[in-house]
Amino acid sequence: MGKRIGLLTGGGDAPGLNAVIRGAAYPLIRKGYEVLGFHLGWKGMLEKDFEVLTIEKIADIHRFGGTILGSSRTNVYKKENGVEIVKKNFKDIPIDALIAIGGDDTLGVAAKLFTDGVNVVGVPKTIDNDVNGTDYTFGFDTAINRVMETLDWLHTTTKAHRRVMVVEIMGRTAGWITLHGGIAGGAHLILIPEVPFDIDEVAAQVKEAHKKNGYCIVAVAEGAEEPKLKAHIMRSQEKDEFGHAQLWSGIGIGEVMARELNDRTGLETRALVLGHLQRGGNPSAFDRVLGTRFGVRAAECVMNEEWGKMVSLKGSDIGTVPLQDALAALKHVTNERYGTAKIFFG
Repeated sequence: MGKRIGLLTGGGDAPGLNAVIRGAAYPLIRKGYEVLGFHLGWKGMLEKDFEVLTIEKIADIHRFGGTILGSSRTNVYKKENGVEIVKKNFKDIPIDALIAIGGDDTLGVAAKLFTDGVNVVGVPKTIDNDVNGTDYTFGFDTAINRVMETLDWLHTTTKAHRRVMVVEIMGRTAGWITLHGGIAGGAHLILIPEVPFDIDEVAAQVKEAHKKNGYCIVAVAEGAEEPKLKAHIMRSQEKDEFGHAQLWSGIGIGEVMARELNDRTGLETRALVLGHLQRGGNPSAFDRVLGTRFGVRAAECVMNEEWGKMVSLKGSDIGTVPLQDALAALKHVTNERYGTAKIFFG
């Protein structure tokens, strides 16, 4: 029997995941490998829930969003005997190596498994673009285009009613989507987790922008915080298996800011939470190509037995970095990059 390679997609879905699956499986299958796709991320690895991928199954999946394998936020290291189960399943199935496609959490599990002796290769995935060691992650371009399109639409209705619109955008700890989507979509003010803000100063800026333009659009990342508003934000106390708060439930920064700005400025203010619209739909051309290139490079890592590596984009080139180096810290928006956006506030 030839070598068998496992492949899984974990964490939040991102447009381009199917392109990675196709990019990795295609060359491996043609080289004689059998590729097993595990369902629902690490959950499938724990439960031996998989399917054999064929050329026919993956032929044109790169055109579609989501992931044909499904995804979950299962943490192997939070499950009783999780690591031992994974190692046993490697032998029982059997598989020779695993390609893990995911963000900081999914790749964090992969990195730990590598140190525990498991043959793994990582592919960075997140619409937040906050994985270190790579210039961009697939899914990010599609997400910022969703934000840009939404802001484009909001300009007309917000201006017609002379309103203020607060748009809450994904980004728990990093403001890349809000920054890039806000710049592209012409937001008058952009607020991100990396840069503290004061609601009274924001109110003054909003009034000035409204006076100048006749309306105002504020783009705010879901993880942006302001001490005066913190007590009014009501989030679920539930956390996922990686310890992340469930920001999607309750009353978020967008709605709270809209109420506060309405009171402080006297201007009619509305809130819009984009939520999962940002990660839905089919991937952009950029993400289809990037996902494909990532997948092909991951397949090369398998064939060359380059274990413990994560594929990455540097400039226009696809290379690899050690998983541990990529996960040492999250990639945050720099002051220089935010400074470029501030030029156009108002």
